[in-house]
Amino acid sequence: MLKRILAIFKARNLEFIRDRGTMAWNILLPIALMAGLSLAFGGDGRTQYTVGVVQQAEVIDRAEHPFLETQYIRFVTVDDVAVAMRKVARHQLDLLVDFEEGNEYWVNPSSPKGYFVELALLQTDSLVNGSLQKSEIDGDAIDYVDWVLPGILGMNMMFSCLFGVGYVVVRYRKNGFLKRLRATPVRPLEFIIAQVASRLMLTMTITAIIFIGTHWALGTRMDGSYLLLLLIGLLGAVSLVSMGLLVASRVTSEELAGGLLNMINWPMMLLSGVWFSLEGAGQLVQSAAKIFPLTHILDAARAVILDGAGLADVWVSLAVLVAMSAVFLGLGARFFRWDPA
Repeated sequence: MLKRILAIFKARNLEFIRDRGTMAWNILLPIALMAGLSLAFGGDGRTQYTVGVVQQAEVIDRAEHPFLETQYIRFVTVDDVAVAMRKVARHQLDLLVDFEEGNEYWVNPSSPKGYFVELALLQTDSLVNGSLQKSEIDGDAIDYVDWVLPGILGMNMMFSCLFGVGYVVVRYRKNGFLKRLRATPVRPLEFIIAQVASRLMLTMTITAIIFIGTHWALGTRMDGSYLLLLLIGLLGAVSLVSMGLLVASRVTSEELAGGLLNMINWPMMLLSGVWFSLEGAGQLVQSAAKIFPLTHILDAARAVILDGAGLADVWVSLAVLVAMSAVFLGLGARFFRWDPA
């Protein structure tokens, strides 16, 4: 029995080693993720909070107030108080402070991170003169659960679309199902459209059930049009499914497919604003996040849910999703391979 176990053990190891693509991704994936995270969030110290500082100059004078020297806080300059106040209400900024004219600050009372930043601000201000005044935020301050719900739904949609299609198609190719299907009149584009439609129906049904359930049970916010939100979900799901099909268009190894899909999933989950806003990140990181469909899905969905945005407000995001879907579907059909070899 031991010999049989060792023989299977040896055969599986040789299979993995000889699959150079899979072995390379298992080595390169964590390295690439760490390099990307270091570029996006690295620096002299880990920033846990983002604070807006009202001033016209782009460079913050750290000597202006001891609070500006607090570690683990990223300070960003803002020149429009109304816009910055809205970002505080939407959990994009943890706190907003004005040391120059009003000598006041704004914080979302429902923000856990804002609570701790406010404590740090008041403690350092007491060392100077303790003259800072707390002001009310204009408009409604939303709860964090309202802000994060679109992110959770989008993340669930992302995993369902990418793995539900990409991984399955690779398995079809590996076990010879696609090779047999090739003998039929079905063309690659027809097969791809059928896969998109099937996964689209399943994903949208599950997402709708979760959204309606949480909205009913938790009383989450919904200020915009349900039809527009449905349109955003449909276009977003199509773009994600199309991306999964593009990844699976020529891959023959399930392990390699898993590595490639994770290579897409993790940066998209971290940079698309699922759990936290990228307001305090560098401009390069914010621009890089725009290459992911999930970023445009969440931007549009949050605008509709939290701000009651209309079609005229989110049409750019919708147009980008349509363009991405067309590119992914076209490339997927162009490079699609039936045979595993």
